[in-house]
Amino acid sequence: MSNPPNPSKMWSGRFREPLDRTFEQWQRSFPFDWRLLPQEVAASKAHARAIAAAGILTPEELEQTLTALDAVAQRPTNWAHRISVTSGQVDYETSNAQIAAAIVASAPQAEDIHHYVELELTKEIGALALKLHTGRSRNEQIATDMRLFVRDAIDHCLRGLESWAEALLTQAEANAEAVMPGYTHLQRAEPVLIAHWLLAYVSMIERDLSRLADARARMNFCPLGSGAIAGATLALDRTIATKALDFTAPTPNSIDATSDRDFMLDFAQAASTLGLHISRFAEEITLYATAEFNFVELPEAFSTGSSAMPQKKNPDLTELARGKSARLLGSATALSTLIKGLPLAYNKDLQEGQEQIFDIADTLAGLLSVLPNFTRALKFRDASMKAAATTGYLNAMAAATYLTHKGVPFRKAHEKVGNAVRFGLESNRELNELTLAELNQFGPEFGEDFYESITLEATLDCHDVTGGTARHQVKQALAEARKRLTALAEK
Repeated sequence: MSNPPNPSKMWSGRFREPLDRTFEQWQRSFPFDWRLLPQEVAASKAHARAIAAAGILTPEELEQTLTALDAVAQRPTNWAHRISVTSGQVDYETSNAQIAAAIVASAPQAEDIHHYVELELTKEIGALALKLHTGRSRNEQIATDMRLFVRDAIDHCLRGLESWAEALLTQAEANAEAVMPGYTHLQRAEPVLIAHWLLAYVSMIERDLSRLADARARMNFCPLGSGAIAGATLALDRTIATKALDFTAPTPNSIDATSDRDFMLDFAQAASTLGLHISRFAEEITLYATAEFNFVELPEAFSTGSSAMPQKKNPDLTELARGKSARLLGSATALSTLIKGLPLAYNKDLQEGQEQIFDIADTLAGLLSVLPNFTRALKFRDASMKAAATTGYLNAMAAATYLTHKGVPFRKAHEKVGNAVRFGLESNRELNELTLAELNQFGPEFGEDFYESITLEATLDCHDVTGGTARHQVKQALAEARKRLTALAEK
């Protein structure tokens, strides 16, 4: 006689031998996918409506099921309250780790978030809970849950990015006339407005916003109704779940829908590019805050000291931000490597990709929780930056431009100014400190009007093109960026 199946498993009918205990615990995803509870409940409610329309649930059973699912969704809140009361601090903000530990410990039989919801639903409404899985598979459930999670993560990231862009723009407006040296090869190149430099990061953020919004639009299709691989075995109206979950349309192919993780890759890759931008900003602030540059004063609220050296103020935020970018890149690479060799359709390898996405979402949320206020708190040392921008022959390009307006071909103008720079280096003088007679050694085209053409203001304003650092161009760029950002906030 065969042993009876284990009723606690969602797949127990075909099996008679118990799982190896170590394997059972090792293969569980519930210790990390518990956090998909809001998405799982939302998707289950949408599916309940679809199967009710197909005659599987009566109107009364549908109402019972929806109410019970709402109760299951409250489990984390309930556990947070229990933990706070137990600790004697009713207002204690319970950490995710504590809630996770409590939820996972409360359901030792749960294999994954889908199994957990079924077990908890059974506690609420008994055998009626078992009807909910009619016409669906865990393969489509996780595909749906992860789309919902990524969509939520993108929305959160978009809001955080808009806040950071606003902080950068506010700093740019507050420093609209201040000047700094621009760098190429990490060598001083030409003077630029601080606002122009800050707007460079606003431009990066705008591309990040576009990438994330594009990824969101591309992934916003509903897998529910795809079944395990071949489609649902009921004649479900897939538009019911699609509308309930605010998706654009049902996915067009059940094989692709259950195995597709492109939306996770899109998010991971957009996040890694964003991480690069954050890291570049962090690197520049770290450099500019050194005594050697002395361009930026780090806000004490976002810095720490040394346990050994009393004088130190360390740029911990920017250093950690650089490190977090490596984490984002690593997660994106791990996800790509995970997916690259998988045959169609669903394979349990894909379970490993969930943790990468959770980590990306958490890492971005953390970064964007501190970057806006940190950016607002930065103080630029205008005098140091201006001094660096007005020494070292940073007006040499403007000087060559002056000669081109006198009819000198640029290559010859470049050579003449280069010779003048060499002469200045040898006598430790800037271009504006050379006499006209000395300049005329290198070309008769130098005239008295040369000096006014290489002032700091003239050097800035000679870059009078859209996207350039000319003062009126930057003023216009600030206004346009503010207009775009305001439009985003109003959406």
